[in-house]
Amino acid sequence: MLKSFDIYSQNNILKIIVALNLLLVGTGSLLYTDRLISKLEIREQQYVQLYAKAIGYLVDTSHVDAGDLNFVTSEILEANKTIPAIYISPDGQIAMQRNIDIPVNQTPEETRQFLRQKTYEMRKNHMPIVVEIGKGERGLVYYNNSRLLRQLTYFPYALLTILAALSVLAYLAFSSSRRAEQNRVWVGLAKETAHQLGTPMSSLMAWVEYMRSDPEQFDGSITDEIEKDVQRLETITARFSSIGSVPTLKEEDVNEVVRQFTDYLARRISTKVKMSVTSQLPPGHMVKINKLLFEWVIENICKNAVDAMKGVGELRLNMVSLPHQEVAIDITDTGKGISKATMQKVFSPGFSTKKRGWGLGLTLAKRIVEEYHNGRLFVKSSEVGKGTTFRIVLNGK
Repeated sequence: MLKSFDIYSQNNILKIIVALNLLLVGTGSLLYTDRLISKLEIREQQYVQLYAKAIGYLVDTSHVDAGDLNFVTSEILEANKTIPAIYISPDGQIAMQRNIDIPVNQTPEETRQFLRQKTYEMRKNHMPIVVEIGKGERGLVYYNNSRLLRQLTYFPYALLTILAALSVLAYLAFSSSRRAEQNRVWVGLAKETAHQLGTPMSSLMAWVEYMRSDPEQFDGSITDEIEKDVQRLETITARFSSIGSVPTLKEEDVNEVVRQFTDYLARRISTKVKMSVTSQLPPGHMVKINKLLFEWVIENICKNAVDAMKGVGELRLNMVSLPHQEVAIDITDTGKGISKATMQKVFSPGFSTKKRGWGLGLTLAKRIVEEYHNGRLFVKSSEVGKGTTFRIVLNGK
């Protein structure tokens, strides 16, 4: 356990380191991107201002010669190949536009309406730049961010998505590693428990033989019951030893297995619990199971049911056939029931409503049914104050 605790501590430290690195990378990238976007926005605004001045010079040609005018049109106006812009003349008409994808096959009026709509959209993002024409007249240049800048604006969101995905993958990786380590710990603990049980069991068997050798002093019926309990301990030891190993499945008469085990269990639970077994299965119905582990499942569910009833009530087992050659075993108690909030947790490791116990019985039962027998174990129904039904489904093929 100390070794496992160290591993878990190391995993927690690694999680913190990964989280901090992701946080630093994300924060640094976002700050740098935001700074870059701000600089590009200022640069594009300055470029549009230059574009607006060029338009002013182009419209008011009284102070420029032909060479200057040629320079303005070829070097400045034509240089804008990325920033969408619309020039509105002093009389309110659209006089010039750049880098706007106008739909084809439109009439001149439809084009004007389209460009007007674009100016409204541009105004939401940027204030128009004033063009001084001269003689007190002014035009307006509306513009929008270039495609490159718009793409860069979405980059932080893409980055956050990538970092979130990496965080989820890292979490899943650490969780998987921890679950694998927990499984190794439980397997080791189970096998060690089986090993430790071996010595007192051998001693108990010797005492049983001693008691049989003197029938006058020791009651034979008591000796028989003790021997059954010793055999039961051997079964439990075999169960613990099989954890972590792939169990061998054999064709078994499921009616006979359930009835034999419940007969044994009925004599060892509260006498105030009435246990009954019914079956709609045909006699000799065979199912591939590992008998030792399957009995463990029945025992765990039944003992949980007895605890839920506080040792008083009815415990009913019913076996039925399902489609596709499946077999269902319903275990119903008249206990306190399970709330909807609790129903999702009953199979979680460590979850228990009792003051004693580790909360592993139903977890192990579910694992045995689903991983080893390729079946299903779930809460079929439950009503608070009335009772619960667990259903085991096994493949009858």
